[in-house]
Amino acid sequence: MSGAVASSLPLVLVGIPVACAVLVALTGERSRNLRDAWPIAAALGAVGVGLALAGPALDGAPRETRLWEFAPGIAVAFRADAAGLVFALLASALWVLAAPYAAGYMRAEGEERQTRFFAAYALSVGAALGVALAGNLLTFVLCYELLSLFTYPLVTHRQTDEALAAGRKYLAYTLSGGLALIAATAWLAALGVDATFTPGGFLADAGLGRGTRWLLFGLLAAGVGVKAAVMPLHSWLPSAMVAPTPVSALLHAVAVVKAGVFGMVRVTAFVFGPALLVGMGASTVLAIFAAVTLLVGSALALRHDNLKRRLAYSTVSHLSYIVLGVALAGPIALMGALLHLAGHGVTKITLFFVAGAIHAHTHKENVSDLDGIGRQMPVTMTAFTLASLSMAGIPPFMLFVSKLYLGWGAADMGRQVFMLVYMVSGVLSAGYLFPIIIRAFFRQPRPAHDEHDGHAEHEPHAPAPERRAWLMVAPLAVTGVLTLVWGLAPDTPFGFLALAEHVAEAVFGVSPVLGGGA
Repeated sequence: MSGAVASSLPLVLVGIPVACAVLVALTGERSRNLRDAWPIAAALGAVGVGLALAGPALDGAPRETRLWEFAPGIAVAFRADAAGLVFALLASALWVLAAPYAAGYMRAEGEERQTRFFAAYALSVGAALGVALAGNLLTFVLCYELLSLFTYPLVTHRQTDEALAAGRKYLAYTLSGGLALIAATAWLAALGVDATFTPGGFLADAGLGRGTRWLLFGLLAAGVGVKAAVMPLHSWLPSAMVAPTPVSALLHAVAVVKAGVFGMVRVTAFVFGPALLVGMGASTVLAIFAAVTLLVGSALALRHDNLKRRLAYSTVSHLSYIVLGVALAGPIALMGALLHLAGHGVTKITLFFVAGAIHAHTHKENVSDLDGIGRQMPVTMTAFTLASLSMAGIPPFMLFVSKLYLGWGAADMGRQVFMLVYMVSGVLSAGYLFPIIIRAFFRQPRPAHDEHDGHAEHEPHAPAPERRAWLMVAPLAVTGVLTLVWGLAPDTPFGFLALAEHVAEAVFGVSPVLGGGA
């Protein structure tokens, strides 16, 4: 693979959401329509720049922007390689749909401080894009920490005691993870190690002792493991569900948790490298943590009646599909992990969009209250059905494709036990999602005065006008369809399959499909 080519485009991509946040703040309440239009325009611009960067990345000449050097060999740099573009294109594409959805939701709910909300939302997307395009560990850590700070006002947006407590917990976890990353980055700088992300890892030839390697692995894995919600570092995620639903969608699909699992990709494939991880035995340790999280998260999702909390534990589980994929240290599994990152993003944002639309229309939050909701909201619940089929890994949906590669990758590496873990979790996914579909379409609605509730159905205001309702319904309909379209054609139009294959070949030096990994 040839070296990076100097270009301003990576910085432009990261800067677009930052400029959007400034425009949102300057527009404010003077023109709500213009304020809410800025994120849509910015998201479309980000998609365009991302697509312009994809071709050079696939050609082996990724574009790079170097800003300044703190010290010789230690610089802030953004590089649009194939791995980063999987995350960046996903975040940009979903932002196109999340922006109008968030505007419709915030207006329907009559939320306060909307200007601050949309400005922080844009900054969070910008930080996520910075994580995606970070060219080295220093830049990654800077953007990773900014992401925690920018998302804090979103988690605490409603300023209730519960929201503030969730925000404190969120910062305690994420900033602690950030401190671990800072410590590892400083240590590597003190050791004189060039921490530029390199396919196959830059530590393999660094000449470090076994103890040093393990300590660095512990710091880096824990640092990204917080946002990846690997147990026991996961509890902040369900607590953060007190935030408005567009924030939940951002946390689960676009920014925070995806930054965590993408960080696992960087740590395993670009810092340590598969050969070193396997030689240390660290790949097995990480795989065990991921497998436990994967199964326990699915089991906990079965227990929760609150829809958003059920979806939160589903996220905890599915993030570890990706962590386990990279821990398997094989080309096919790595390819599956990157595809799962993209597929889970579009699938989970659909499910949270649906949860928000249900709440805005009926103020129902519990699964047990959703009898007959499919007749009242057919488009919304059809999108939920499509996304649920994807989550369960039903062909030909997007997550079937990624799970196919993940299971194949486990077998290819001779670790069939982890293939079984994936299969069991798929059954559990169906167990906590399919009953919602049955309730929605095949049960009669509950009477307004139901003994189960003990009070009348809560509808403090009439349903939102059609125009506002479709600001929410249209995006979730599109993402629901995309769970199927990207399963049938994963490269349409962003090249997720091609990018994932390129990353696996760069890391392992062999075609993931033709070369195998055993």
